Amino acid sequence: MGSVWNSGPVREWRSGAWSLELRDDEFADIAYDGGIVLRSVRAVVRDRNWDTAGLVVDRVDASDIALTLHVHSEGLGADMRGIVRADVRGPGRLRVLTDLESASEFATNRTGLVLLHPPVLAGAELHVCHADGAVTHSRFPADISPHQPAFDIAGLSWAHSGLDVDLRLAGDVFEMEDQRNWTDASYKTYSRPLALPFPYTLDAGERVVQTIDIAVTGTASRAPAHPVARIRLEEGPPLPAIGVAASTAPDPAPPVGAVSRDGSWPASVLVELDLATRNWRAALARAAASGAPLDVRFVLDEADPSRIGEAVHSLRGLSVARVTAFWATGPAQHLSDRGAIALLRRALDEAGLDAAVVGGARSHFTELNREHHRLPGGLDGVVFSTTPLFHSLSGAQLVEAIPMQRLVATQGVRIAAGLPVHIGPISLRPHFNNVATTPPPTSPQDDLREGYGPALIDSVDPRQSAPELAAWTVASAAALAVPGVSTLTYFEEWGLRGVIATDGRALPVLDAVTVLAGLSGQPGLRGQSPDGLVWALGGRTDDGDTLVVANLDGRRRAIEVEVEGRRTHRVDVPPTAFIRL
Repeated sequence: MGSVWNSGPVREWRSGAWSLELRDDEFADIAYDGGIVLRSVRAVVRDRNWDTAGLVVDRVDASDIALTLHVHSEGLGADMRGIVRADVRGPGRLRVLTDLESASEFATNRTGLVLLHPPVLAGAELHVCHADGAVTHSRFPADISPHQPAFDIAGLSWAHSGLDVDLRLAGDVFEMEDQRNWTDASYKTYSRPLALPFPYTLDAGERVVQTIDIAVTGTASRAPAHPVARIRLEEGPPLPAIGVAASTAPDPAPPVGAVSRDGSWPASVLVELDLATRNWRAALARAAASGAPLDVRFVLDEADPSRIGEAVHSLRGLSVARVTAFWATGPAQHLSDRGAIALLRRALDEAGLDAAVVGGARSHFTELNREHHRLPGGLDGVVFSTTPLFHSLSGAQLVEAIPMQRLVATQGVRIAAGLPVHIGPISLRPHFNNVATTPPPTSPQDDLREGYGPALIDSVDPRQSAPELAAWTVASAAALAVPGVSTLTYFEEWGLRGVIATDGRALPVLDAVTVLAGLSGQPGLRGQSPDGLVWALGGRTDDGDTLVVANLDGRRRAIEVEVEGRRTHRVDVPPTAFIRL
């Protein structure tokens, strides 16, 4: 894969039956006898807004029994220095340790070790040892758990794929959350319990010392490798319509008509309007200029919720596909609860507008999963957004998010209970920081000379313009397009988060969204990936089937796509690319 798409070089370290991959500051794919024990262990330094300071590796010391990283933090006001080390302690035993010292006072929400468990453990028995020695017998959640599946963790043990694993954790109290909520391919065990106050202060000279002792017995079982990946597609309801978010980039916009569009795309333009800002009217005008039906997401002004009346009145004369409203703060933060929807419906009635009213979470599936009981009855649909790069910016994270997107889409449809599901905006990085403890930045301007929303935060990823993003987007649509999902809204119209560059050039991802838009409304051909790396979907017409096949692997793959009731297609797909049949 290209250098922009990759996270960086990977270095393998082995000691007897133990192996791991060193990816920057991360010990990844920690394995014993070839079987993955932990998806990852790394030390993290997070500030009061849950932003993560960079942990720079100054030196790597490697021997036959130990791998030591000498590290320091960069950014966010953190000044931490120390080590992260993995060392073999005997047959089947490995210790991971971090020892970090803060050179200055630092307000943090979390500083210490984070360990990730692979999603293949879903449903496996889990034994949780607590600080007082008591043991709770549980399981890794099969469905995505809305809340932490384990608390007060001093140790964990489980068995999977022929290996019995026992962990002992020291240096703090740990707990676990289901990171599949954010489309991370993991369960995460982390320290300091979220029930404790945060941020907390690390004093100058204070050390953070934590250890994970891993003991493994058994022999890893290995599934046979198949040279050809097989995907079976089955016919179902029409595929989702493909939308795009309005650009949030600073003016000037590209010339009108700089990139010609197919009449089927975009099906809608999603625009988020924060009514507490000065330039929401300009943002609406920009979105309306697209000429496509609008998917309008109001963020209510807590100081004056009645502003929703003026905002809804501004929709008169526009084509509106759907509309909702979210709270910015409070117990229903970033949700469209009964109160928010009541305000919206009243404003629609007063403006004499008849529009589809949807509701859900402004942010991740996480909040929908936890808080869907707050949604009112009588909605016309359910919404949530998703991003693969919330907890990590790695290339592995980007690819591993795709099979997790299938899980959140399936569970989202279940939560919607028959209502259409609208997933978007779908962006590489979050379109806002939903866990910030400080107010979001806003522009003092009435116009868009500075942009708005995502343009004012660190939300740009260099992979937005990478050729590989086209294959990622096709794979994402194949994962998310489960029956019950009505629309998928990808990226922005133009700009650094867009499908079109600021100067009007088409970016590679535009090919993907236009191909996907061409399949919208056709009877869908859907299937499951055999390995999370190769995906396919298609549309069925009287004249034949149109298929798109994506390969996110770093190597060329031979793929057989069996179409229900018709024929099997054999294709070779280049690395990180997609083809259309």
